[in-house]
Amino acid sequence: MPEPATLTAHAVTKTYGSAAATTTALAGVDLTIHPGESVAVMGPSGSGKTTLLHALAGIVRPTSGEVVWRGRRLGALSDADRTALRRTDFGFVFQSGQLLPELPADENAALPLMLRGTARTEAVATARRWLAWLGLAGMEGRRPGELSGGQAQRVAVARAMVASPGVIFADEPTGALDQASGQEVLRVLTGAAHGTGAALVVVTHDEQVARWCSRVIGMRDGRVVSESRNGAAPAATAGPVVAR
Repeated sequence: MPEPATLTAHAVTKTYGSAAATTTALAGVDLTIHPGESVAVMGPSGSGKTTLLHALAGIVRPTSGEVVWRGRRLGALSDADRTALRRTDFGFVFQSGQLLPELPADENAALPLMLRGTARTEAVATARRWLAWLGLAGMEGRRPGELSGGQAQRVAVARAMVASPGVIFADEPTGALDQASGQEVLRVLTGAAHGTGAALVVVTHDEQVARWCSRVIGMRDGRVVSESRNGAAPAATAGPVVAR
């Protein structure tokens, strides 16, 4: 029987520096993220929210404690295994999109599939279905410099979703956008996550962004200091049918 798609942090700490000058980024975080839920992680600069996202995604190893995904302890995996996991189980949306400027939208979105060995034709076809679902039909051949900020960020959402991840991590996904573009990106991001059953973890300092999520975690000084739930989540809209 497969392990449930639950992501859990148990007493996670992360420190940097030497014994003489130690900086504590995480100070014992316990957190469980369930399949299909959306969680906003809020807090002032330096509160540890981005470090927590990186620990949950297996980008950094905790100093102590553990992060468990589908029964696997991420800290016990090799660097290669954690990298592979980020290609198959986790999707990412960053503030600046981090698209490759020399590639068209469809190839940017298809990258996670191609990196794990999917044939280019199949990967691009899947990416194009996601781009069309995200309102970018006809723009598949445009490079990032030929897209608006909101359009480029929707390409980043397609890239995050294309491999059918169990968890999507979004770090300030609207921080570089105007309000209207930001709202549109949040609509498609939360809709894609809810429609496919993926969990969504959003790091933000913006309460308007947090309102799109079903649960809000407050952080300060590397600790979870508050937790609240919002009202009804945005209506789920099934994403394009893609092979898993």
